[in-house]
Amino acid sequence: MALRFMTAEEAADLISHDDVVGFSGFTPAGSVKSIPVAIGEKAKAAHAQGKPFKIGVITGASTGDSLDGSLARAEAVKFRTPYQSNADLRNLINAGKADYFDSHLSTVGQTIRYGFLGKMNWGIIEACDVTEQGEIVLTTGVGISPTICQYADRLLIELNSYHPKRLRGMHDLLVVADPPHRREIPIYRASDRAGAEVIKVDPGKIAGVVLTNHADEVGGFAGSDEVTNRIGMNVADFLSNELRKGRIPSSFLPLQSGVGNIANAVLAALGEHKGIPDFEMYTEVIQDSVIQLMETGRIKFASGCSLTVSQEMLSHVYDNLDFFHERIVLRPQEISNSPEVARRLGIVSMNTALEVDLFGNVNSTNVMGRKMMNGIGGSGDFTRNAYISIFSCPSVAKGGKISAFVPMVSHTDHSEHSVQVIITEQGIADLRSKSPKAKMEAIIENCVHPDYREALRDYANLAGDTHTPCTLSAAFGMHMEFERSGDMRNINWGDCFRR
Repeated sequence: MALRFMTAEEAADLISHDDVVGFSGFTPAGSVKSIPVAIGEKAKAAHAQGKPFKIGVITGASTGDSLDGSLARAEAVKFRTPYQSNADLRNLINAGKADYFDSHLSTVGQTIRYGFLGKMNWGIIEACDVTEQGEIVLTTGVGISPTICQYADRLLIELNSYHPKRLRGMHDLLVVADPPHRREIPIYRASDRAGAEVIKVDPGKIAGVVLTNHADEVGGFAGSDEVTNRIGMNVADFLSNELRKGRIPSSFLPLQSGVGNIANAVLAALGEHKGIPDFEMYTEVIQDSVIQLMETGRIKFASGCSLTVSQEMLSHVYDNLDFFHERIVLRPQEISNSPEVARRLGIVSMNTALEVDLFGNVNSTNVMGRKMMNGIGGSGDFTRNAYISIFSCPSVAKGGKISAFVPMVSHTDHSEHSVQVIITEQGIADLRSKSPKAKMEAIIENCVHPDYREALRDYANLAGDTHTPCTLSAAFGMHMEFERSGDMRNINWGDCFRR
């Protein structure tokens, strides 16, 4: 069957108000770039005529500005799930102008297939190749693309010539069966493959193909500094010590790492640490730092869901694709983030926190409990199922006006039952096999910034000598003080009892 080629505007004309659309990609990697811009323009034109136009948006994770930004600025988002990182979309969500439901990334594909998100009218997928037989070769991100192609009524393809067709073979695409017929995922090492290298669909399902040539819209992360470098070295020292004590196998374990400048600093420190052997990664996002360590031989293999690297690094990968083809595999997030696989392989998870309380509960998503930042992403998938779960963050923010450590988190994403180790530039709090009171003491003494240590000791004394020391009237005192004066250091616990 011959493919039907069309413009992005012609493709957008096929999308109707209230349609639910699944988009490819995981981060800006593999995210579509032309059709969503055209959908945004269509929405603006409809709104100018007084007509409604909004669509439901389901993606793998965050996307590029051409997708989330264009649709948000056009106020064309009816609902959005499961994760986002775009400033315009974040503002739309926090203003209550778009519904947003945060989800564990490993569950999105099955949630679609179970019908919990309703009917999916369209799937829009970026590919580096598509054949008349219905074979789709993805680009740098997989996300939930296999499930979208399976579940959506119709498909539109952005055929992006920026990405070489030689990417074929770098993907391992598997959609697991749904209960009660699900079987084990046959991955026993990070380098194992369990699926196909292409997505196969009925060619008649492809409504149109739009030709594009666009780089991934991957932005840069802030460079490392003294704080992030110290965090990285503390993580490396902790894992090296676990190895020496025999609590990690001598062959080491696959690592999962979050995204951003702290994650890059941690990986750099692991690469430099002489006590850490060469290692593999079983993770979501493969960043520049992974590619650099792969070339030095420190990272032997990387399994992920997306190749989220700078344009310069991606060009380097494409120039040396034979080398990387043997060392990288990209999978659907249902597989890259699988709790089953994470627990089987013995993943060491390393993620970042916005806020941590004195018992080890972690807030990853909401500032002051009500302002959404990005979302939980895949951190919960790995944390709950890790061999060792580590959260790291700077001990303070906003020039010291905010402490990352508070008596009680304003929003809980990861409970104390899942969080094993907290690491800041100040030090390491190993929370394993500790009571709530012992966790409190370890966090205050090892992770809290000196500017806040005495205040949190005072709170601990006020909270009493109980199993879980807590004083409800003061538990959010530091948050309230920040909202009152703009600086948590001004906390006076006596004021909390008088309010």
